[in-house]
Amino acid sequence: MRAIEITQPGPPDVLQLCERPVPQPRAGEVLIRVHAAGVNRPDVLQRTGSYPVPPGASDLPGLEVAGEIVDGELAGTGLKKGDMVCALVHGGGYAEYCLAHAGQCLPIPQGYSPVEAASLPETCFTVWSNVFDRGALAQGESLLVQGGSSGIGVTAIQIAHALGHRVFATAGSDEKVKACVALGAEIGINYKTEDFVDVVKQATGGKGVDVILDMVGGDYVPREIKCLANDGRLVFIALLGGGKAEVPLGPILIRRLTVTGSTLRPRSDEFKAAIAAKLKERVWPLIDAGKIKPVVYKTFPLEDAAKAHELMESSQHIGKIVLTVADA
Repeated sequence: MRAIEITQPGPPDVLQLCERPVPQPRAGEVLIRVHAAGVNRPDVLQRTGSYPVPPGASDLPGLEVAGEIVDGELAGTGLKKGDMVCALVHGGGYAEYCLAHAGQCLPIPQGYSPVEAASLPETCFTVWSNVFDRGALAQGESLLVQGGSSGIGVTAIQIAHALGHRVFATAGSDEKVKACVALGAEIGINYKTEDFVDVVKQATGGKGVDVILDMVGGDYVPREIKCLANDGRLVFIALLGGGKAEVPLGPILIRRLTVTGSTLRPRSDEFKAAIAAKLKERVWPLIDAGKIKPVVYKTFPLEDAAKAHELMESSQHIGKIVLTVADA
């Protein structure tokens, strides 16, 4: 099969087309003929050598795919050969064939293409796990999404809005702010020209928000603590602004705040399968109904993965970047 490998840690041009053997499914796995693969920040970090591949995972980048099941141990899974699915994978998505744990496969939502479906798994799994499980966003509570125009951001805004929550979002340009509002954010905040603490405090009558989904870290942390309501939860999923922060501990004690975070890739197949079941129950019906829509900014052929990474690193995109397999 054709695949994209990381020849050595470095800039986008270290992503090179290669030939690899088609992987063989093990117990609990299915083999997917890939039609499209999502591009995500962890792929970039893996390419630069900042995100080591977990034991047992493919060295090829790519954490989400959509395509046709062509092989695997399917008894008792509810899946069959020929099914069109999208899946969260442990790696190996930038290829014509990819292995996925059966429990991490979801049907392609009604009326959507494989390209659109390939943009869903990584962001939906991450948002549900961190906003609703770890962050425990409850009915009547509000959410602030940092980086609202990112792939994670557009998904978090839409899911929370569709489930009836007040949503605020930050973004780095007026165009991106408008996109966040169009997707369901009550207020979009241009972090380059506005102070998100002031805006959120004013909009909530001084209360603050109940949950913050943060992929920045760094000097955002003390400001986010100011921004939280009593009993609020700050959830980290990335540290693009730096891994160190000066944290005021007093407010955490006095206002009973929770500071937490997680990474998804190292978690067990069973953990991810449990998230998939929740998504199928709670989120997939909303996608089928058109209340949540995939946001695909641009597609690239598989062999142009380096160009896709250049766009990802430019942060010019709104939503997801997806690779297509030419003969799919």
